[in-house]
Amino acid sequence: MAASLTRISYSSAFTFSASKTSVLSPSLFASSIKVPTFSPLTVKPLCSTFAPHAAHAISFTRHATSTPASVLDTSTKTFHGLCYVVGDNIDTDQIIPAEYLTLVPSNPAEYEKLGSYALIGLPSSYTTRFIEPNETKTKYSIVIGGANFGCGSSREHAPVALGAAGAKAVVAESYARIFFRNSVATGEVYPLESEARICEECKTGDVVTIELGESRLINHSTGKEYKLKSIGDAGPVIEAGGIFAYARKTGMIPSQSN
Repeated sequence: MAASLTRISYSSAFTFSASKTSVLSPSLFASSIKVPTFSPLTVKPLCSTFAPHAAHAISFTRHATSTPASVLDTSTKTFHGLCYVVGDNIDTDQIIPAEYLTLVPSNPAEYEKLGSYALIGLPSSYTTRFIEPNETKTKYSIVIGGANFGCGSSREHAPVALGAAGAKAVVAESYARIFFRNSVATGEVYPLESEARICEECKTGDVVTIELGESRLINHSTGKEYKLKSIGDAGPVIEAGGIFAYARKTGMIPSQSN
């Protein structure tokens, strides 16, 4: 009797109506599953006469206003004047503080004003200022720095401010790459790298000459010469006045007069 009750309970617990799947009967489980069937997918072309267009060769012709490469040659270019010496890690906030970034360089009056604030963010330990009070231009045409010059934010106002102030070149042991690229792109200053730590051997007010063709700096105040790394292909871009001016002068893009 007990065995019979057990079988009845077991059957009641696991047997369902004919409309449901039964876990008790494998044959019922298999027959209750309906597997859908699919017909092969047929893709028809949009048009029976469709054919891809024949490939056409595209040629680019430089504009007639292109400038010969010799015109942008910097191999004989030199800079001569007083140098202003700074140390390592001169960041862009020291070169031009953020409060002056509202000035628009494309506006001639604001461009000049921007230059009057160049290197104003240097600490008070720099007793000789890059630009004298009440002046808008510097008397130092060459800035000499240490390692990682131009670090910090990527503001392009930094090289623009130096150029607007009257600086022609910066010579540093190394650069933050964004400052180097911005200098080339704007064409404001030549970012030159030294092979020696010149900032420890020159002092502010020394008379120096930079010869791009020879890749050297001559300190006339001490009589010493220093090897510089070649500016390479960036030289003609800076000489042209920046990346867009270079593209126009070499015919890569139409000149503004066209």
